[in-house]
Amino acid sequence: MARVFREEAGGITAGLVRILGDFALAEEIVQETLVTALERWPLDGIPERPGAWLTTAARRRAIDRIRRDANYAGKLALLEEPRSAVSEPDDRLRLMFTCCHPALSREAQVALTLRTVCGLTTLQVARAFLIPEATIAQRIVRAKRKIVEAGIPYRLPSAVESEARVAEVLAVLYLMFNEGYLSSAGEVPERRDLAEDATWLAQLMVRLIPDDPECWGLLALMRLHLARALSRFDDTGNLVLLQDQDRSRWNRPGIAAAARMLERASAMGRPGPYQLQAAIATCHATSPSWAATDWGRLQELYDQLVEMTHSPVAMLNRAIVVRHRGRSQAALADVEVLANTLEAYHLFHATRAELLDDLGRTAEATAARMRALELTDNPSERRLLEARLGMR
Repeated sequence: MARVFREEAGGITAGLVRILGDFALAEEIVQETLVTALERWPLDGIPERPGAWLTTAARRRAIDRIRRDANYAGKLALLEEPRSAVSEPDDRLRLMFTCCHPALSREAQVALTLRTVCGLTTLQVARAFLIPEATIAQRIVRAKRKIVEAGIPYRLPSAVESEARVAEVLAVLYLMFNEGYLSSAGEVPERRDLAEDATWLAQLMVRLIPDDPECWGLLALMRLHLARALSRFDDTGNLVLLQDQDRSRWNRPGIAAAARMLERASAMGRPGPYQLQAAIATCHATSPSWAATDWGRLQELYDQLVEMTHSPVAMLNRAIVVRHRGRSQAALADVEVLANTLEAYHLFHATRAELLDDLGRTAEATAARMRALELTDNPSERRLLEARLGMR
């Protein structure tokens, strides 16, 4: 049921926001509908078409609410139209752009969209930001209040408005994809449906703004990652690292198609972070083997990415490339600089452990892995760390 709720809630909320013009009311109606489903489905059985059941139930609740409003006639007529009119394919994009209005801070934009449109839990959003759950919860509440108080409209922005807001929507889609590609919490290591949903929304962005190279870059990046999906876990659900993956299982036509998307983006002459990350992913995806990886080219790309974004995670990944070029001491020095910024990031500690092992500092490496284990709830990552610690 949880998967059904996640898949349907965002679209239903978006459709209701479009009609009601009230963000908080739409979300409240959807939550009430989900609670009703939780109460009834275990007794009555899951409907043959659960999405249609939820949409109909939410529409009925909305009608009941509107009937209490003296000016309900126009909205009531919209709600009584067939579902196709209520749930347009790009409703969630409209809601994303609403959440990414410049009246809100960027942090609030991304947090609110991930929670409301994409269906991530507050804890999952907090993990994406590497900050406490309570902080994210407060940020989301304030953002909702701001939308209502400022009367922010529910619509796609004009061409002039969109340029400043596209970056925020792309950031949301990438975080959504990452959560699906490797779950931050829960019993499953990945949520392919979430990653594919983010990719579908990225395709809508390309259709909406075809002359934005970063839209193409993000879509190419997602497609490149999904092309390796079948090789990322073994039959028991254990994570398979890139160097150990069976490259014969990679989707070569998908990789070629993504590479063409990146070429189209590059031809526009406006480089950006997603295009650089897609170029990095292409470098890995087109290498015939791990041993043949062009680490020099990868470092060049990461140098550009770090210069452009100053991202600590990009700096961490650059250090990994430096390590694979045979310079573990230099890589560790680069990683240590990030200690304060990435203290709560499990991959910082896992990377540091590998570098300490390279240098023969075994006890420190063990402590670093223990810290990484404390910070991740992904079952596959935990099993990998436990194996490295000799716990399995």
